[in-house]
Amino acid sequence: MRLKGVVLLLALGSFSAYYVYEPIPDEIEQPWKLMLTSSLFRSLSHLADFSELLGLKDYMGVMYFITLAEWVVPVSDEHVQVTEEHFDGVEVVLYQPKQLGGDPELRSAVIYLHGGGWCLGSSRMSPYDLLARRMVTDLDAVVLSVEYRLAPAHHFPVPYEDVYRVVKHFLQKGVLAQYSVDPGRIAVSGDSAGGNLAAAVSQQLQQEPGHQVQLKVQALLYPVMQALDLNTPSYQQNRDMPILPRTLMVRFWSEYFTSDKALFWAMMANTHNSPESAGLLKFVNWSAFLPESYRGKYNYSAPAVVRRAGGEGATVDGPSQSIADPRASPLLVPDSTLRSLPKAYVLTCEYDVLRDDGIMYVTRLRSAGVEVTHEHYDAGFHGALMFTVWPTDFLIAQRMTDNYVRWLKENL
Repeated sequence: MRLKGVVLLLALGSFSAYYVYEPIPDEIEQPWKLMLTSSLFRSLSHLADFSELLGLKDYMGVMYFITLAEWVVPVSDEHVQVTEEHFDGVEVVLYQPKQLGGDPELRSAVIYLHGGGWCLGSSRMSPYDLLARRMVTDLDAVVLSVEYRLAPAHHFPVPYEDVYRVVKHFLQKGVLAQYSVDPGRIAVSGDSAGGNLAAAVSQQLQQEPGHQVQLKVQALLYPVMQALDLNTPSYQQNRDMPILPRTLMVRFWSEYFTSDKALFWAMMANTHNSPESAGLLKFVNWSAFLPESYRGKYNYSAPAVVRRAGGEGATVDGPSQSIADPRASPLLVPDSTLRSLPKAYVLTCEYDVLRDDGIMYVTRLRSAGVEVTHEHYDAGFHGALMFTVWPTDFLIAQRMTDNYVRWLKENL
């Protein structure tokens, strides 16, 4: 019996080591912590696949456990006043510095949009709650964290429209005065899918005349910027990297647009472009917008363009229209739209499928004359800035947060 127990223990140990261990680039700090964190994500992903296969619960429904695991109830403390409100019908969590008496001075403000692939995440997760409090205290700022509705229950453009409604509501002079916000010192920011929404909202505001209040800066943290080419060098190099492998990012994109699994498989093969998006491929041509140092060993090949059954007169379906919509892919706008955008901060990570999205946007913004601070982390991985809570706290997250908040302080 003892021998059987030893054999079983060795077998379990070998299986655990095999499952937990995965190749991590030498440049990444705390590799074993990242392996353990990744194994939790992969375990949940496998469970989600199995659940969906059996028809028990859809994939994103199971993956939402990540959100619930870090859920907190934002409450006021001695320095920060927290309230939960609705702006134009959309839930928001509002963080304000506690007033110590006298007339309040006008403050800066940060509108923050959480990540999670438009399908997961919440402003009420502990990393976002901690980040908001940090910005309030370090910047003496009002922080507005938006609880936009999520896919797949609410496909594009619902999450975008929720965010845009909140931003337009908040930028009214009367609302800003209510919260003692300086109309000339407002930022919009977000990470990952939140960075996508922040960039799209910044563009939309510039295209609509008549706004009395404009954004001063946009701060985009490893943003998602385009859905046309899912085979850039960073998608290829980092296809199996922890936290956000290519398969998961493709799933996020497809679920954002539709529940039809056919789009997922087309995106996996990078054959999802139709004639409606073909003319926009020039805006995401990484051979033109990606510096040589990021191209590596990869050669550019334009994504395939697939014509739908029915020929030229066939009806354009929803996903085809969405893929070509700059509100979903902010890289798809011409230079004339970029020229009037506010000063930008863009954070990218080397070991992230989205690296090239952010870098191409940096290139295009600079070419259009927009002032851009690009902070690239050679040892960074996707989502790193949000890993600030034990036991998944990383040293690089603290450095990223410090640099990000410092930039906001200097530019707001």
